[in-house]
Amino acid sequence: MLKMNQVTKIYRTDEVQTFALAGIDLEVDEGEFVAIMGPSGCGKTTFLNVAGLLDTFDGGTYHLDGVDVSRLSDTQMSRIRNEKIGFIFQSFNLIPDLNVFDNVDVPLRYRGWKARQRKDAIEQALARVGLMARLKHLPSQLSGGQQQRVAIARALAGEPRLILADEPTGNLDSRMAEEILDLLTEINDQGATIVMVTHDSSIAARASRVIHLLDGKTVNGQPAFPKLTTEQTARKEAPCFGIRSASR
Repeated sequence: MLKMNQVTKIYRTDEVQTFALAGIDLEVDEGEFVAIMGPSGCGKTTFLNVAGLLDTFDGGTYHLDGVDVSRLSDTQMSRIRNEKIGFIFQSFNLIPDLNVFDNVDVPLRYRGWKARQRKDAIEQALARVGLMARLKHLPSQLSGGQQQRVAIARALAGEPRLILADEPTGNLDSRMAEEILDLLTEINDQGATIVMVTHDSSIAARASRVIHLLDGKTVNGQPAFPKLTTEQTARKEAPCFGIRSASR
């Protein structure tokens, strides 16, 4: 689904060049739920921007769904981004003057879908996230958790092959965060591939695999923490887990 080999991204000024990505090797199979972890400044957001075709890269190779994206024009990348990738952002990125229905509608209009097709897709997506009763509400009339559900519905409406989530629970309280993670897990169980960036190990534990970034490089990949039993949660004891190399 997603395969990067020695991908680099360099930011240059007149005097300094900074490697935001310093040779990433990463492969995500279709249907996986992968968490990308690392401290601030390690390259997580840059990685998502490159993975989502929002930004270019300077070296290495990146294949998305079997296509070498380095050979694509801006128009071709835009089309793939719109048709195959759904984005979920920490800050929701909803348009404040548009209601819930119209916010979900925006990327579908760019696809050129007819009104009836868009309406069906929007209503199905909002039903999946439990917001059909709020479709005429403005973002300011919703809680943080509801706004993030709208953002998820917007990502889902176009039936993307890959969902990229950048700190999707970062602006939510713990209860709302659990609800959003439950929803992402359900979406993954239904077949979507999810790559989620987070700095929080308890959030990453909900993924099936964890990849660590440090100084723009993949350090290791490991199975996510096994889910705690009720008894373990009560004792706040985490089970052990293994580590396997991410190098290929």
